[in-house]
Amino acid sequence: MSRARNGPIVSRALEGDEGAWRELYARHGRRLRVWLASLPSGDPAASPEDVAAEAWLTAASKIGEFSGSDDDFAGWLFTIARLHLNNRRRAAQRRRTDAHEPGSSDVEWGITDSPEGEVVGQAETRRLLALLSPREAEVLACLEVVGLDVASTARALDMSPTAVRVARHRALGRLRTLLGAPESP
Repeated sequence: MSRARNGPIVSRALEGDEGAWRELYARHGRRLRVWLASLPSGDPAASPEDVAAEAWLTAASKIGEFSGSDDDFAGWLFTIARLHLNNRRRAAQRRRTDAHEPGSSDVEWGITDSPEGEVVGQAETRRLLALLSPREAEVLACLEVVGLDVASTARALDMSPTAVRVARHRALGRLRTLLGAPESP
């Protein structure tokens, strides 16, 4: 009697059986999230649930490349999740962003409560933006002065959302250094 190449659940999942995918998820979903939660991601925006979801999507799209038993599937899935987590870690190290947004009453950005303060604030904003590279100044003007979100800024400046976040991070870091403000943790 010859042994099947894949376990019975994996074989059914390979054929597109939703019940098999539910069973695989029931076996491995919770412990995958617990495992991911126990590892440092290096990115405050990377939740274990997001990384697990990416791993499941990758597993679903690449199930044809898997060969092994139903129990072997867990190791394969965890390897996929680890690779996604490592990618997020590397991206976070390149970005080095904070999880908080600047306050809306930050006078340095020209946001004030009185009309007289607006004129002074606009001049100060222009002076601060002039200290940056043109691209960084455009990004901060869109995000912080005008109030666009990252996606709208990316479309407006013909940049990727990641490039917008990087430019924002670098610009704010440069301004902190120029203004002598302490680095945020």
